Amino acid sequence: MAGTARLAVVGTSGYAATYLRRARDLHDEGLIEFAALCDIREPSPAALGLLPDGATVHRDIDALMRSESPDVVVVVSPPHTHRAVAESVLLAGGDLLIETPPVLDLDGYLELTGLAARSGRICQTGFQSFGSAALPPLAAAIARGELGEVTGVGAAGAWVRTDAYYARNPWAGRRWLDGEAVVDGALTNPFSHAVATALLVAGVEEQDPSDIALELFGTRDLEADDTACLRLRFDRGPEIVVAASLCAEQDHEPYVLVHGTGGRAKFWYKTHRLEINDERIPVAPPSDLLRNLIEHRRNPEEIPLLAPLTRTRAFASVVQAVRDAPEPAPIPDGWIRSVGAGPARHPVVRGIAEEVAVAAERLALFSEIGVPWAGPNRWWRGVHRVPVSS
Repeated sequence: MAGTARLAVVGTSGYAATYLRRARDLHDEGLIEFAALCDIREPSPAALGLLPDGATVHRDIDALMRSESPDVVVVVSPPHTHRAVAESVLLAGGDLLIETPPVLDLDGYLELTGLAARSGRICQTGFQSFGSAALPPLAAAIARGELGEVTGVGAAGAWVRTDAYYARNPWAGRRWLDGEAVVDGALTNPFSHAVATALLVAGVEEQDPSDIALELFGTRDLEADDTACLRLRFDRGPEIVVAASLCAEQDHEPYVLVHGTGGRAKFWYKTHRLEINDERIPVAPPSDLLRNLIEHRRNPEEIPLLAPLTRTRAFASVVQAVRDAPEPAPIPDGWIRSVGAGPARHPVVRGIAEEVAVAAERLALFSEIGVPWAGPNRWWRGVHRVPVSS
């Protein structure tokens, strides 16, 4: 495999298993050499079983970079470790794919994008929706004026998350852990793709919001929210409203809704389904972002990077705003019922699936659509003006 990019994966549990399988598939195809993995804990037998012969295991990212000199590193460690691990990789001369949320504030965004630019390294993020083949026809329809003037972009998501979900690791449901920001709220982790995709579709992903309005709520005794609504406004571009909850009766497919003066479009970003003015638009399968990174390294002139970190500046502002907002307001018990028992127990907020949909439809916060437990005094506004990075 002489001349083939050497790849390492940092993180071996949870969603990291997906990247371990992708790395092994690419290795077996001859596109990469799966050289190493890294985790502060002992990897599971399943994770070790995906390593090819000769691959090594490390507990420390700096030791891995010194001994293996990987060309590409996939970072699937906990969110609060992303910045430090990515910095080590970039300083050692590696290219990156960072799982979401890539960074937890604007300082992290500016540091990593600046470091990548100075070192000439590639930095891809794990926003899988950015690789959707539905995005080019949606962008083309907007450019042709099929929706008229785009006045706003909404997004809605409603899922179930059990007690086991929050017990799976020490940082789940936390804002901070050992002095480090984690920001594991509904908008910033499970539905981070809804936020980032709405920003991308609106064409404001590289701008700083002029105004951020947040409504954060919780049903558990946790630091982070599990139900939230966000409105973003920009000096240039449409406003964005994202409503999300992890307290639904059942999982609903999340989507992005584009509002125009002459029409609308709906994009279900997990299944890559697209409707423009109520007409189903056939699209090809999505691109795998790790494969895209490898192919971009080989042919940067013809194969663009689909989810570069530079397209997540506005998203970093959202995460920072959630981190710095007041604690989530508790949803009153009368609006919550408990379903299941033991680790499978989960709270259900009455009517929440319909309410997130209405927020995206009306481009309005929970308090503005009359949600009874989201009174007008429960929401927080933050205005962020950030200097342009040099």
